[in-house]
Amino acid sequence: MNVKRKTCKLLIGCVVALSLITLAHTAEAPARIEVGKFSAEPEGNRIPADWKSWTFKKIERHTTYVTAREDGNVVVRAEASASASGLIREVRVAPQEYPVLAWRWKVSNTYVKGDVSRKDGDDYPARIYIAFDYDPQRLGLIDRAKHAAVKLLYGEAPPLRVINYIWESKAPKGTITWSAYTDWVKMIVVESGNELANKWIDEQRNILEDYRKAFGEEPSTITGIAIMTDADNTGEAATAWYGDIAFHQR
Repeated sequence: MNVKRKTCKLLIGCVVALSLITLAHTAEAPARIEVGKFSAEPEGNRIPADWKSWTFKKIERHTTYVTAREDGNVVVRAEASASASGLIREVRVAPQEYPVLAWRWKVSNTYVKGDVSRKDGDDYPARIYIAFDYDPQRLGLIDRAKHAAVKLLYGEAPPLRVINYIWESKAPKGTITWSAYTDWVKMIVVESGNELANKWIDEQRNILEDYRKAFGEEPSTITGIAIMTDADNTGEAATAWYGDIAFHQR
C-alpha cells in the first residue's frame, strides 16, 4: 500500500509540475500582445494609456487625437486639417514570434492631391507605422553621415528601418514603394481610394513577410508603433478612426 501511495503521489506531483510549466509558458508567451486596447479606454479628450504625442519641429499645426465612442466602441479619433502629428508607443516585440499585426480603421475620405510617389502628396488619412531596431554600422558611409546629421539636428536617432501601412489616395492596394522622403522607410498600400470610406475595415498583415519583401533581409526587434493622420503636404483635411491594435502569433 505504501508503495502504491508513493507511486500515486509521485504521478500527481509530475502532473502538477507539468501543469505549472505549461501555465508558466503560457503566461510568458500570450497568444497576442495588445498594444492599442483603445476599446478599454474611457472616452473623452485624452490620449490612450501608454501612448504619447509624436510631433515634428518644423510642423507647427498638429492633428488632434481623442478617445471617442464611434459605432458603439471607444476608439481613437484623429482629425487633420493641413496638419501632421501622431501618437506613438514604445514596444519590444519579436516579429518572428508575433508576425501578424491586426487592427481596425475607418477614414472619412482620401486626398485629391495625395500621391505616395511625391513629397507634396505624402499625406494619408490613416497610417500604421512600425519601427525596427537596426545597427547604424550596417549602413554605407553616406547613409551613416546622414543618420548622424539627423541625430545632431533633432537630438535623437531616427529609426533606420520602418514600415508604413497606409490608406493611400491613388496607388493600387498591395503597392510597396520607398518613402518619398527617405530610403529607410517602406510604404505598403493596404487600402486605396474612397470606395470604402466611412466603413470599418478589419486588417491583418504578416509583418515578417512584409519586411522581407520590403527590405530583402530578416527583421530585428520591433521597437515602436505609431498611428498618424496627416495633411500638411496637401493642405487638405480628413478624419480617421483607429480601433484596437494587436500583435498575434502565427
